[in-house]
Amino acid sequence: MARVVLVHGVAQQTMGPETLLAQWLPALRDGLTLAGGTLASEQVTMAFYGDVFRRSGTRTLGESPLTAEDVTDPLDQELLLTWWAEAARIDSGVTGPAATTRLRTPFVIQRALDALSHSRFFTGLADHLLVGALRQVRRYLTEDGLRQRIRQRVLDAVSEDTRLVVAHSLGSVVAYETLHAADTAHPPALITLGSPLGIRGMIFDRLRPAPRAGVGQWPPRLRSWTNIADRGDVVALVKALAPVFPGGALTDVSVHNGATAHDARPYLTARETGTAVRAALEPPSR
Repeated sequence: MARVVLVHGVAQQTMGPETLLAQWLPALRDGLTLAGGTLASEQVTMAFYGDVFRRSGTRTLGESPLTAEDVTDPLDQELLLTWWAEAARIDSGVTGPAATTRLRTPFVIQRALDALSHSRFFTGLADHLLVGALRQVRRYLTEDGLRQRIRQRVLDAVSEDTRLVVAHSLGSVVAYETLHAADTAHPPALITLGSPLGIRGMIFDRLRPAPRAGVGQWPPRLRSWTNIADRGDVVALVKALAPVFPGGALTDVSVHNGATAHDARPYLTARETGTAVRAALEPPSR
């Protein structure tokens, strides 16, 4: 079984475990090389769950793409407006939501989608993809059966040989929750990339197990945790997770990914990520 388990985020429903691994693995190894480490391909696996969100085929001549009018769920709306406000705060080229226009109407939602699709964080991303990403986050947090299926995919990938779980975006939420259920003799380390785990209300307060007195619970079989966030990553709204999950060895690290602040591959190629990967895989000092 693999020493390193990778866990992806949203919008991977048309991919597959081997296809996605082929994209992530060179980036992971590049970051590790910068940190002076090496990793064999056969030691890495992708815990893939994107197909859980893939719609089955239909005889109908296609479905209409998702639009602003489809963003009707309050959680989808709140998350979209939060991304918009954060993008405007850190990118002078993005016009933010005026206080008088925060009513959840299709017009305001469309403004948010337009602003994000033209920001440097979501450049060129079509509206229907943004709406689809929102839906996947919301469905994971609110549909028990789907949530369990996704967590089981990750749990099946973690074995006694696993020393490290690397999780991006929504995958960090999945990995965090799954590691509470993992029961291995050798507890793995966790690296989260661009994680939304600290967003209170929308994400943090919906975690399982639930936070206690405003504090996130530490997975009992987790050796260490390194959280890596780009300062311009609007999805990783809360950059420092150590104050939010104070129960163990959690280190927050900042990186600069350039224009693609939230993409997985720039996170993986960063020397800082490579350093965390190398530290997690090296034998403990005696």
